[in-house]
Amino acid sequence: MVGSVMVATITVSGLAIAAPAGAATKTDEITLGYSAWPGWFPLAVAEKAGIFDDVGLKVKLRYFADYIGSLDAMTAGRLDGNTQTLNDTMAGVSAGSDQVIVVVNDNSAGNDQIICDSSITSIKDLAGKTIAAEPGVVDHFLLLQGLATVGLTESDIDFRGVPTDAAAAAFANGKFDCVGVFAPFTAEAIKRPGSKVLFSSADFPGTIPDHIVVSKKLIDENPQAVQKLVDAWYKTLDYIKANPVAATKIMADQAGVSTTEYEQFAEGTKIFTPQQALAAFQPGTDSTSLIYTAKKINPFLVKAELIPKKVSLKGLFDSSFTKAYLDASATTSTTAP
Repeated sequence: MVGSVMVATITVSGLAIAAPAGAATKTDEITLGYSAWPGWFPLAVAEKAGIFDDVGLKVKLRYFADYIGSLDAMTAGRLDGNTQTLNDTMAGVSAGSDQVIVVVNDNSAGNDQIICDSSITSIKDLAGKTIAAEPGVVDHFLLLQGLATVGLTESDIDFRGVPTDAAAAAFANGKFDCVGVFAPFTAEAIKRPGSKVLFSSADFPGTIPDHIVVSKKLIDENPQAVQKLVDAWYKTLDYIKANPVAATKIMADQAGVSTTEYEQFAEGTKIFTPQQALAAFQPGTDSTSLIYTAKKINPFLVKAELIPKKVSLKGLFDSSFTKAYLDASATTSTTAP
């Protein structure tokens, strides 16, 4: 769908940024879900700073305190797009939802954590222990990866399926031996005296990438709206870079933490530049490639009984919108006075 791209320059909160011509001449509307994750809080900045409006996109931004609720809404067709991990997107596709990844937001680099009480010093110690995590989503997946490194499975532990926010609070109050949670809920869980991070997504680099996912229907019926969404995402990253104090305050407020705490969360999330995202969409031989990672995740999800059979990866990744953004930006930079 990407050919030659006409460009114009628009101003986003004082920044002159390239955009496809006509991007701000027609307003498109979408409903987009997101939830509590440092790699997705920039969407709150896009809303507060008026970046969606600047690219001509009216976004009904729905915040889900319960991540799995956003997955259910996307699978049920109540959202045009949502923020999701790769493994959870593959689970949604397995359930019959026609979803396409159009943005690579980030890789989790430590913000997904298995936190345990002081009596547990190794992954082998997890055998027979009570461990809580939200069932079927990212930290459950991380837990299973960790168990597999020492030959354990979910049947070797006492797994309790609990929503992430409730699991963090319960563990902090002394319930459960361990908990699997993601930032910002890690800050609540670690309040338990003597608790510690047993392992995290930093121990499995590249295996938990995070994305903006849209429906195939939206791409087919209104690709221009999808392009505006992708443009808005990258313009938001530019805004955050140019306005770090104001942007961090917006994201910290949405996360319900202090700016100092939020800055610590940012260290565990590797936000992708458009160039890094485009590279991640390409085939490869290690976890820097989404296609490679998806091929590794597929049998793991089946073995863990999170999906009944391997998911077809055909059409799952669409790099064309990121490429169009980069092409437009390059053209503007070479023609600018």
